[in-house]
Amino acid sequence: MRLIDTHTHLDFDNFDADRDAVLANSRQLGVDRIVVLGVYQRNLQRVWDLAISEPSVYAALGLHPVFLEEHQPEHVQQMRDWLTRLAGHPKLCAVGEIGLDYYIESLDRPRQQTLLDQQLQLAADFNLPALLHVRRSHADTIAALKRFKLKRCGIIHAFAGSREEAREYIKLGYKLGLGGAATWPQALRMHRVIADLPLESVVLETDSPDMAPAMFPGLRNSPEHLPDICAAIAKLMNIPADALAAASTANACEVFGWS
Repeated sequence: MRLIDTHTHLDFDNFDADRDAVLANSRQLGVDRIVVLGVYQRNLQRVWDLAISEPSVYAALGLHPVFLEEHQPEHVQQMRDWLTRLAGHPKLCAVGEIGLDYYIESLDRPRQQTLLDQQLQLAADFNLPALLHVRRSHADTIAALKRFKLKRCGIIHAFAGSREEAREYIKLGYKLGLGGAATWPQALRMHRVIADLPLESVVLETDSPDMAPAMFPGLRNSPEHLPDICAAIAKLMNIPADALAAASTANACEVFGWS
C-alpha cells in the first residue's frame, strides 16, 4: 500500500524531538510523500528547509485565516516573492494553507475574504493548486473558487460538508481531503456523505499533529497513522483499503502534477 499525506504541519515544534524517526517510520509504513503547509510568514522558511532536506517532503506556502491578526499586508507581497524565486521548483507543490474560518467568530470576515482572494490570485498567477481550510464557510468559499477558476484547482482540506457542497466542489474540479475526523463513530453525517463520494474525488490526509483519528485518541497525529485512517475510510466507502490507497494516491498526483 503506497500513500500520500496531502496535509501536514510536520514543521511544528511538536515534532522537533523525533521528526527524523517519524519520517523514517512513515516511509516504512508506505507513506511515500508528505505535504507540509505554511500557515504564517514566520514559518515559510522552516517549511521550505524541511522540504529541501527530506526526499519525501513537499512544501505548500500560505497564510492561514486562523492567524489573521498576525498577517501583515506586506506578507502577501513576501509570499509573491517566495513564489517568484521558487517558480518551477519540484519541491513547491501548492499555495496553502489558505481559506475562510467562520467557526472562530472573532476573526474578521471581510479581512479573511480579502486575504483569500489575494492568495487565490497568487495560485492563479503561478499556476499552482490551492489547499483550502474551510470551516462553516462553504458558500463563500465556493463563490470565491467560482470567481477565480483555478486551472489546477486543489484540495478542500478536512472536508466535512454536505452532499450538495461536495458536489459543488467536485464540479469545480476540487478533491476532498479526508482524515482523522471521519474515523470517529459519532461523525454520522460525515459517514453518510463519504459513503456517496466518487473515488476519483478523494485524497487522504492527517493534518498532523492535529485531528487524531479514533484509533489514536488524545495522541499527537502523525503521517504514521495514515494507513489506519485509510483503512477506516475505506470501510465507510465499502471498498478495500488498497483500492482507496491507490485512488487517493493517483488523485493527489493529479493535483500536484506528480508522476
